[in-house]
Amino acid sequence: MCGIAGILAKKNIAFRYIKKMTDTIAHRGPNGEGHWANEYQTVLLGHRRLSVIDLSDNAKQPMHYLGRYTIVHNGEIYNYIELKEYLSIKGYKFVSRSDTEVIIAAYDFWGSQCLQKFDGMFAFAIWDNKNQNLFCARDRFGEKPFYYYEDEEHFVFASEMKALWAVGIEKEVNKKMLLNFLTIGQVQNPSDKELTYYENIYTLPPAHYLTIDLQNFNSKIKQYWRLDKENKITISVDDAIERTDELLGSSISKRLRSDVSVGTSLSGGLDSSTIVAYLASNDIKLSSFSAKFPGFDKDESSYIELATSKFQVQNFSVSPTADGLITDFEKLCYHQEEPFNSSSIYAQYKVFELAKKNGTSVLLDGQGADEIFAGYSKYIPGFARSGKQAQNWRSTPRNKNVKK
Repeated sequence: MCGIAGILAKKNIAFRYIKKMTDTIAHRGPNGEGHWANEYQTVLLGHRRLSVIDLSDNAKQPMHYLGRYTIVHNGEIYNYIELKEYLSIKGYKFVSRSDTEVIIAAYDFWGSQCLQKFDGMFAFAIWDNKNQNLFCARDRFGEKPFYYYEDEEHFVFASEMKALWAVGIEKEVNKKMLLNFLTIGQVQNPSDKELTYYENIYTLPPAHYLTIDLQNFNSKIKQYWRLDKENKITISVDDAIERTDELLGSSISKRLRSDVSVGTSLSGGLDSSTIVAYLASNDIKLSSFSAKFPGFDKDESSYIELATSKFQVQNFSVSPTADGLITDFEKLCYHQEEPFNSSSIYAQYKVFELAKKNGTSVLLDGQGADEIFAGYSKYIPGFARSGKQAQNWRSTPRNKNVKK
């Protein structure tokens, strides 16, 4: 996790403002900081670094390329090695081993279409000094945050809203979003994903990019990818198993690309247990980190212990408590920024804290995979109610085609 920040303005801005923004999000990047401004101080970019790939100063940000581009980037492009090889054949030169430099080269070569090439989680902004415009992008599922504010004379962005508040942008609750939270427990508007819990502070939606020209100061947002939920794929069970194994293996192996210690979170569910099983089957030994809740009905300690025993994985665990939540509540709210409706946020917080205390900077996590593998019992009634479809699934031989 890194932190990015930036200001575009029609008139010059004091350099101290970009430093103030990155100081506010220093917790995102304890390994270094960097700041840059164009000659007129109408474009300012800042970065807080968590070093994961290429720990040298060659990978520090803001990063410059070809005497034209300057980038600040948060996240990781998992297929950067493959992209780098291709771009090198096309004549691009690289001075670092970082994925950030690959992003700029890819943008120079493909333009906005570079987003179709990236396998990763990211939020970045690239200043093009030749064309005098800023290109900002966020990954397909919005894993990495990107918040912004704009008026007639300023465009301000950062990884967290507190960086915007630090330079004087008002912290005013959006009353419609407050009603959303009080009635349905949500602080996102599914019909307008740009909205946040606060007035005049927006988020770049997942799978979108934003461009803004310094001359006309008119920002434009465009969606570059969407999930085709209507498309049905006909595939045999054997082929489905083989393809899932192939995708899972490729996904995990690319995420192991790191120059720092990597571990995995283990909840005991299908998602994280599958990751641990894959690592063990490939003779990869990583420490695991878990939250346990002794005495609670949904405590998954037995499943965690089953996985760690079977695959001989070292496990570190923590047991979050109500008293601990009260003690950490203000800090938790400070970092979350918007209201949240589940104590699972606190459980994750304690697991990540545990990993840090044990010298692990990167965790492989199963977030989202339970939905893919139907790991939640609440999905079973809906599947059972589908009647014929469920019966067909149970009775279909492995060599027959099924609709997925």
